[in-house]
Amino acid sequence: MVALLLRVAATPQLSGAVRHACNLLEVPLRPHRTEPTPKALAAIETEWPLIEAELSVLDAEIILMYAADHGGPSPLDWRRLRRAEARVTRVAAELAARPASRKAVA
Repeated sequence: MVALLLRVAATPQLSGAVRHACNLLEVPLRPHRTEPTPKALAAIETEWPLIEAELSVLDAEIILMYAADHGGPSPLDWRRLRRAEARVTRVAAELAARPASRKAVA
């Protein structure tokens, strides 16, 4: 793809926009870290209970979608979703109530 774009950019009949887009591909990218920083890891660890609660909501929603194709969700499926949503609310409130020194990490 890049070789094609470079060949196309060399064609004099092309518009300036196409040549500009091709030139953008030649700009070297700045090196970036492939591993998270200790600060980022601490932030993830601080917010992990909320991430886990949100994953529980996602699981419950997936179960509801699957159940819709197989006779409809049961009362237990709906209860699972309500409990997961309540957990997200509870954990988010707990995170918000933490002292500022612990929030600074996140």
